Amino acid sequence: MTQFQDLARRAQTAMRDVFDATPLQRNAHLSLRYGAEVYLKREDLTPVRSYKLRGAFNAMRKVLASDPSKDVFVCASAGNHAQGVAFMCKHFGVRGVIFMPVTTPQQKIFKTKVFGGDAIDVRLVGDYFDDTLSASQEYCDEVDGTFLSPFDDEDVIEGQASVAAEIERQLGRAPDHVILPVGGGGLAAGVCGYFGTQTHFTLVEPKGGASLKAALSAGKPVRLPSLDGFVDGAAVAQIGSKTFVRLASIDPNDVISVPEDRICTTMLEMLNVEGIVLEPAGALAVDALADVADQIKGKTVVCVTSGGNFDFERLPEVKERAQRYSGVKKYFILRLPQRPGALKEFLGILGPEDDIARFEYLKKSARNFGSVLIGIETKKTENFEVLFARLDAAGMGYSDITNDETLAQFLI
Repeated sequence: MTQFQDLARRAQTAMRDVFDATPLQRNAHLSLRYGAEVYLKREDLTPVRSYKLRGAFNAMRKVLASDPSKDVFVCASAGNHAQGVAFMCKHFGVRGVIFMPVTTPQQKIFKTKVFGGDAIDVRLVGDYFDDTLSASQEYCDEVDGTFLSPFDDEDVIEGQASVAAEIERQLGRAPDHVILPVGGGGLAAGVCGYFGTQTHFTLVEPKGGASLKAALSAGKPVRLPSLDGFVDGAAVAQIGSKTFVRLASIDPNDVISVPEDRICTTMLEMLNVEGIVLEPAGALAVDALADVADQIKGKTVVCVTSGGNFDFERLPEVKERAQRYSGVKKYFILRLPQRPGALKEFLGILGPEDDIARFEYLKKSARNFGSVLIGIETKKTENFEVLFARLDAAGMGYSDITNDETLAQFLI
């Protein structure tokens, strides 16, 4: 046993005074699909519905053990880290000051306050996270508090490694293959550090936040020039320096980036087929099974479902993105002749499984043609080939803008 494994096991044991181990569940549906023994490590079932309270617990536990007079803990977060810190502040009976961006959804603010109760103070500062982080660190220095990093801290990494210690105990051995989401790298650094070379790893990032892939390419942590925040639990502009030290030896071929829209198809499948609610980051590991299907046949595979803090107000967006990725929903701009019967002619071109989901004149004038934004939902992707062939035959010009991010941002 390595020293790191021993520390992770001690952290795991200490956690049992606060919350139960999360289940390790064999998933029959995924096992059958991929010809493997696929297990889900259900971190979405912790008291705060994510693994983040593990790192917060371990870091706070160690600080208080070395200096019991420490009574102010500070963090900056708009999501799961805030909730984990709040929960642990209430548990340890210490004061927590949690900085969140002004733009944080009320649901996340409310849940953080519920977990922390009177033990915490939530402060909304800054429109962007960098401003929030700066304000939190300045405040922490002013009050001589303890700053709790969401991932780039050795005690936090050690706490997240308790996930691996539980997997080993529940399975009775190290799994053949573990699939992990990566944001700042705390969970991945902990689990990879615990299992080492006895397990093969696949690390998964959202395509719009591939900070580990960028760091491996550069040989050091680098800041991404832009960030897609849809997968909010894993969209991090720069991998942590401490976490990267532990992940620098990972084979770049074992780090994959998956499209945000594809993640939505997995979220819906897990909800509709298994009744499991996952946030986008929580679905990353399951989504990546398709990318490693050839590697895992006959193997014992563990996917860490890292979180289930999903706001159902986002469900229409998730469904929309999933349909667009699956090819059963498209948007296009139609050049419609400005003459009587033109609209009726267009409706006659639609197939029996084609439904109009959006119809909006973008420009209608006395000229010969007008521009119309059309959204079509259908049952099968091949129906669009038939539709577009009919439009071409009728001489109706159109432009498919489904995957045009700029136009979609303003029009869809």
